[in-house]
Amino acid sequence: MQRGLLFFFLYVLFALVSDHTLFCCVLVQKKPLSAVIKEVCDGWNLPGPDNYALQYADGVQTYITESNRLDIKNGCILRLTKAPGRCAEDLYKGIQSSDSGVRCDSLKELAKVSTDVTFAQEFISRDGHLLLVKIVEDANDIRSFFLIDPKAGFMELMDHGIVSWENLSSVFIKKIASFVNAKLTDASIQQVSLDILESMVLSSHSLFLEVKQEITMERLIAHLQVTNQQIQTKAMALLMALLQTAGDTERQVPPQPNIIHSSGSVQDKMAHYLYVLQSVTLNHMEARMRTPMDCYSQEQRDILHNLRLVAFETETENSLNHERRRSLCAKEFKKLGFSNNSNPGQDLVRTPPGLLALDTMCYFAARYTDAYSRFVLENSSREDKHECPFGRSSIQLTLILCEILRIGEPPSETGSDYHPVFFSQDRLMEELFCVCIQLINKTWKEMRATQEDFDKVMQVVREQITRTLSSKPTSLELFKNKVNALNYSEILKLRQTERRNARDFLHSELKERLKPELLELIRQQRLNRLCQGTMFRKISSRRRQDKLWYCRLSPNHKMLHYGDAEEDTDSPTIEELQKKIPVADIQGLLTGKDCPHMKEHKGKQNKEILDLAFSITYDVEEDSLNFIAPSRTDFCLWTDGLSVLLGRDMTSESMHSELEILLSMEIKLRLLDLENVPIPKSAPVVPKPPSNYNFCYDFSQTEQ
Repeated sequence: MQRGLLFFFLYVLFALVSDHTLFCCVLVQKKPLSAVIKEVCDGWNLPGPDNYALQYADGVQTYITESNRLDIKNGCILRLTKAPGRCAEDLYKGIQSSDSGVRCDSLKELAKVSTDVTFAQEFISRDGHLLLVKIVEDANDIRSFFLIDPKAGFMELMDHGIVSWENLSSVFIKKIASFVNAKLTDASIQQVSLDILESMVLSSHSLFLEVKQEITMERLIAHLQVTNQQIQTKAMALLMALLQTAGDTERQVPPQPNIIHSSGSVQDKMAHYLYVLQSVTLNHMEARMRTPMDCYSQEQRDILHNLRLVAFETETENSLNHERRRSLCAKEFKKLGFSNNSNPGQDLVRTPPGLLALDTMCYFAARYTDAYSRFVLENSSREDKHECPFGRSSIQLTLILCEILRIGEPPSETGSDYHPVFFSQDRLMEELFCVCIQLINKTWKEMRATQEDFDKVMQVVREQITRTLSSKPTSLELFKNKVNALNYSEILKLRQTERRNARDFLHSELKERLKPELLELIRQQRLNRLCQGTMFRKISSRRRQDKLWYCRLSPNHKMLHYGDAEEDTDSPTIEELQKKIPVADIQGLLTGKDCPHMKEHKGKQNKEILDLAFSITYDVEEDSLNFIAPSRTDFCLWTDGLSVLLGRDMTSESMHSELEILLSMEIKLRLLDLENVPIPKSAPVVPKPPSNYNFCYDFSQTEQ
């Protein structure tokens, strides 16, 4: 029930609007809220003020209570409405009505007001939440369930934390789970049902066990493969809750290729869930990665020796005595590329990668036996120091993959950087190893590497893997094609390009930082040049250049002094120049054909004179001082200097050329590597000239 709107202002002044009638009141914040509501009801002749409350009219329509009344801001619009207790009572009765229309309207109203904690407390105190639970438990037809409206208020009521999720019955949990497991269910029902189950799983371990028993992994995966992104996201949220709540023995990780088949863009929340799932799954390998090989374990030693047998298949080994058999094993383990050929298990003691390296090697040997044998035999026949060591390379490659895939790192709360290839391939770690170990052999040959180049090769391989994964390949085959196309020469080109781009960026940044300082240097040079002055020639109407005049700027840059001068005069003083123009009176600077003295001789001036002509206008632009510069250099100096006096930018080609020269010199000086180079505080002494210059080469003489 809405009786009117109240406009509140702090102290508090408020206005009530009802039936086009305006009432203005003053509210003292210390006054009880019940008294304020009584005054409002009396003003509108409403009986029973206890049945009314104030509520925000805009945004989140929260009830005003004694605990939040100080949050009212100036200009807030409030309305007079049902008290939360009265509203809760009416909705409680309406939900139980025999009239289906009343029930439907009551549930829709419940969805609107359930977000308010004051209402939620009143509704739950009447066991309203249990009434909703009973409706769910007794529902025979899914579509008669109140969740057919996705905004129904059950989740909002529970989110306030007034009652515990553990108070819900097993019948309710099974009913909600049945909505998720059903194949033909309204999408809005499934979304809210998935939300409810996720909250249950995260609330307690006992509820996790119940939900896990009711929800099948097949149904969750089916929800992940639908086109509805909201259902995908909700299903992934429930899956993450199940995985993160489960212990190591209870955790059931789904097969990655079945996780998601959507070809559209992935939303931020879904990207985060995929990242978490990837981290949780890969972290199952952390235990093996951090477990060193036990050289006294017969099982682990047999696995290691099986690698040797697969590669060399020695038939006469059983007929050899102990010493010769031991010597043969050491020789073959050396060919396999283990550093400690007499006891290769020592190579796997380091953690990480620990036993995970042994796992990846065994997987490669078992699944891709031909490629494994070819790798080993090919390098066995190479010259010493040029063979690519399989064992050492495998251990280092496993460590590199662990670091790239961040195995052992807990997922961050904001991370979203997942690899799409992870969700297209079972046992991604092992399959990536199988591709990349062959890449190492290929890159080794391209680099013509020796044993001393091992670390350099592994750095290149790390870069190849990282660059390829950053392109987000969606399948293992695509990853394989891209990483093999990114050969050593391509890596060198990319490095060179990146260095050049970094250098160019550094230069451009440094230029921008140095430019203001150097422009100021050029400005000062121009003003100093104007202070020195220049001799100009006057051009008569008959184009006779027989008169000279001199112009210079005063040292304080406030006056421009000029006057006639004799040809044999070097530099007249300011006192000798009778005329002057205040710089403050200069209105503008004109050049070329825009100059007044060029317009007077229109059609007669040549291009050379036009390029040297400039004028300054002063007073009210009726008077002008006209110049013909002796040279293009003087023209640039004077036009730049006059622009500086007028507060304008310098635009001459001479300024641009000098700026580039200064920038180039300054950048080279700044980028000099002067580390550990002593710089003397005083200039070095210039040596005396030599007694003769016979040591100079005479380029005029033609070599015979």
